[in-house]
Amino acid sequence: MSDADLQASTVPVIPNGRAGTRGMARVPFWLIAAMILGLVFLAFMLTDADYRVILAAVSKGIGVTIRVSLIAYAIALVFGLIIGLGRVSSHRIINEIATFYVEIVRGVPMLVLLYYIVFAGAPGLISAINWIGTGMRNAGIVPGLGDSLANMNVRNIDFTIRVILALCIGYSAFLAEIFRGGIQSIERGQMEAARSLGMSYPQAMRHVILPQAIRRVLPPLGNDFIAMLKDSSLVSVMGVADITYQGKVYSASTFQFFETYNVVGYLYLVMTISLALLLRYLERRMPQHSGASH
Repeated sequence: MSDADLQASTVPVIPNGRAGTRGMARVPFWLIAAMILGLVFLAFMLTDADYRVILAAVSKGIGVTIRVSLIAYAIALVFGLIIGLGRVSSHRIINEIATFYVEIVRGVPMLVLLYYIVFAGAPGLISAINWIGTGMRNAGIVPGLGDSLANMNVRNIDFTIRVILALCIGYSAFLAEIFRGGIQSIERGQMEAARSLGMSYPQAMRHVILPQAIRRVLPPLGNDFIAMLKDSSLVSVMGVADITYQGKVYSASTFQFFETYNVVGYLYLVMTISLALLLRYLERRMPQHSGASH
């Protein structure tokens, strides 16, 4: 054995300690501070009688907040993708209609849009349904369905459905721009190559362009979901029993505004920071593709 081999064999190797140190170095200090403060506040809430009652009352709205956000975002994704495809369409009328929708909806504050959909859009929709039902009944086309549509009342549309529709309309415009940017970020040569292989435009978009574009826009899509989770607090003004609404009702009856909104803010922070960390983890795990594999 040579001197170099002997020296190498006698040098202690501690990869685990170094890896652990590097891992700790990658943890941001703000996250450590936030976790410590969060755990301290959680322990305080669980040991304080008033905070325990407030936490139990406000936590009733967690399920509503998550359900409204998930349903609204899932539908907004579909609408946003359709509108985004319209924004990159070479057909001028389709492009203009999609652009008109995006610019108008993005220019209206979310709270104003919420009021408009709930108090103006829903009654207008019911009026249109009543008109169609009356026409069907008078023409003898499926009289039973026609009677049901003609007699439908605006109260048949729950406020939760209305606010979900409002969030869908509002966020679909923002998601459309994300999809448009992702599609336009793909090199034009890939569409030309797909078309040269005999694919139609829809086939090339579905099998070549969209898979790459969606991978690229996953981070901003995740950020928009976090934004929607926070904006879902606006539905409380319509009486939807989410976290904010539960906090508003409890604080108004007990006048413990400071304590109650501490708990409300804490719950939103736990959800949004957890989602942000999950999103960063997925971004690191996501394979990076510079081009199509087709």
